[in-house]
Amino acid sequence: METWRLVATGAFLLGGLVMILVGMAQARDRKGARRSDVRRALLVGAVTVAVVAVLIAYVLPSVLAWGVVAATAIAVVFVTMWD
Repeated sequence: METWRLVATGAFLLGGLVMILVGMAQARDRKGARRSDVRRALLVGAVTVAVVAVLIAYVLPSVLAWGVVAATAIAVVFVTMWD
């Protein structure tokens, strides 16, 4: 496996973890939220991140893979700086 794929996958997994945690926090903060809502947010986020990480690691061309990583980084900055 090429080095750029490892770096891109690692960067995406780091950003994906942050996005999962943000999604779980938002699910928890909703009115009438239950623990199952937070668990569902974790499950959906983890499966989505895992599938995209596998695609980045093995399938996607470099331009598209790095585009996904950049979009994730922009989303993390936007969501974490939102007030």
